[in-house]
Amino acid sequence: MIAVIQRVSESSVKIEGKIKAEIGLGLMVLLGIEDADSQEDIDWLSKKIVNLRIFPDENEVMNRSLLDVNGEILLISQFTLHASTKKGNRPSYIKAAKPDFAIPMYEKMIGALETDLGRKIGTGEFGADMKVSLINDGPVTIVIDSKNRV
Repeated sequence: MIAVIQRVSESSVKIEGKIKAEIGLGLMVLLGIEDADSQEDIDWLSKKIVNLRIFPDENEVMNRSLLDVNGEILLISQFTLHASTKKGNRPSYIKAAKPDFAIPMYEKMIGALETDLGRKIGTGEFGADMKVSLINDGPVTIVIDSKNRV
């Protein structure tokens, strides 16, 4: 799994012109799923996201986690994170999981994040044409690949 994590002061996702979800202070997470992903990837990545210390403390040092600041999460599925651009100019998405595998994994990630955060999170809709808005705070953007843990 690949996650692009952005610290935001606010973020929202619209589908067909209607707001599906919106958050205030927190993390907007784009999530790419591949066939090699497992429950172990979900558990590890969820804990990493919720505990990532990227919010400022009283000295303006990034030392607080989402839990520490009572922040929110907006999770958006993003198969293009697994794009291969090695050949030519048209990306290949062969590594991205197909919906029959990716949708249950996405739903499991939602459950893991809600459990680790201790409350509901905002989500997009798998496979929908989504319009995501955000105000990146900092800006702070971090990419985590669950396959590169060591």
